[in-house]
Amino acid sequence: MSWTVIALAGSIMLAAAVVQGAVGYGLNLISGPLLALLDPVFVPVPILFVACVLAAALSLRERRAIDWRGVGWAMVGRLPGNLLGLLALVLLPVTGFNLVIGLTVLACVVLSVVTWRPRVTPPGLVVAGTASGVFGTVSAIGGPPMALLYQNQAGPTVRATLNAFFLLAAVSSVATLAFAGQVRGEHLVAAAALVPFIVVGFLISGPARRLVAGPRLRVAVLAIAAASAVLLIIRSVV
Repeated sequence: MSWTVIALAGSIMLAAAVVQGAVGYGLNLISGPLLALLDPVFVPVPILFVACVLAAALSLRERRAIDWRGVGWAMVGRLPGNLLGLLALVLLPVTGFNLVIGLTVLACVVLSVVTWRPRVTPPGLVVAGTASGVFGTVSAIGGPPMALLYQNQAGPTVRATLNAFFLLAAVSSVATLAFAGQVRGEHLVAAAALVPFIVVGFLISGPARRLVAGPRLRVAVLAIAAASAVLLIIRSVV
């Protein structure tokens, strides 16, 4: 791996970390497809390791705002969601399933703009956690279901709760991959090379939070969800 590749990958991760630190999610959406094109070694193991570091830092920064009850209920759905996602990968055409995911997320965004005001309830959290597990396993974009559910909450609650959930989800994914023998030395080296860029992105995201304060945070949450949906739809039909 050349220094040029590391610099490009690090720049992508830095930008993605700023977005996630300011809005609450977006790291995988921004970095995943680009890093896969740059060098497949970055996906998925190194990104998951780096996601753990960033999610831990973001959770600690606004730890008093974490909705631990919500995280717990969401994780109840996340684990079976992972299994359902694996089942979907085995039984269903990935392209068609990604199209369904993209259209579902886009429909939720449209409903949010028009009439839908989701409430953070245990049943809703379990459903969002399950959807996150399925979507994340199949398409590597598991953030929108949880983000859409929390879209009307205060900024610190959105960022801290989503990242506490992402931390647990990423750790479980890394543990699963390690158990399956999919974590190699080159993955650890790639992850270590990206960590300094993540740290810089985390630091920049602190003041960047002011840019999406108040109602603008909800707009940013919906915009990122819509972008992820459109990306999946394009990848499915092209």
